[in-house]
Amino acid sequence: MKEKLSYTEAFDELQLIVAEMENGEISVDVLSEKVKRASLLIQICKQKLKATELDVQKILKELDGNEEIQEDSTVEL
Repeated sequence: MKEKLSYTEAFDELQLIVAEMENGEISVDVLSEKVKRASLLIQICKQKLKATELDVQKILKELDGNEEIQEDSTVEL
């Protein structure tokens, strides 16, 4: 089951986990669960970035199409 987290929420939580790991604040007993959680958060971030990339590409393609139409309509015969 995927959680409904925003990119910012997932990234912030991921940063906290990384900081805990870097500072040695995570016991070996908890480490496995934190790594699993970090993996899920990374997947969420990747999916959101990919969706955003596709949205931007779609918008740019639409803008390119509109510019071509406008250029064609201003051509003098």
